[in-house]
Amino acid sequence: MKLVILDRDGVINEDSANFIKSPSEWVPIAGSLEAIALLNQSGFRVAVATNQSGVSRGLFDMATLNSIHDKMHRELAAVGGRIDAVFYCPHAADDHCDCRKPKSGMIKEIGKRFSVELSQVFAIGDALRDLQAFAEAGCQPILVRTGKGEATLAAGGLPEDTQVFADLSEAVQHITAEHA
Repeated sequence: MKLVILDRDGVINEDSANFIKSPSEWVPIAGSLEAIALLNQSGFRVAVATNQSGVSRGLFDMATLNSIHDKMHRELAAVGGRIDAVFYCPHAADDHCDCRKPKSGMIKEIGKRFSVELSQVFAIGDALRDLQAFAEAGCQPILVRTGKGEATLAAGGLPEDTQVFADLSEAVQHITAEHA
């Protein structure tokens, strides 16, 4: 099975320093939904791995997070795409859990659930903590310049062999051309 793991905020949808706290604040990045649909059409399954500490901070509840993800699934379905699973960490950084990126627990759990060797998985994020979690789990990390991507690239310190693309659409074009 071919699998791609995506971070959510800054990769699929516009990011916000104040968190995405409602479905109305969830706005897809131009071309991102179509890129996911192209992955699906090319035989890839897609999982999302997202830190959502706004839950533990009390900024939104689980029902709201589910509503945000429902909107994402509906808008994706409208362009012929799907996300096979959404994994999220609801914890704050000071909870010291194993699932919050940059730790790799959530990524390893995705590998187990999909019964896939993570070294064969492309994982796309916009923040250093995404790339660190992906690399620690053994995935092939990809940085997109959307969201926090430009700042992440400028700061340096990316895991070895991180590929860099303008956005999810460009990354998916590369993945599907080389690995379909």
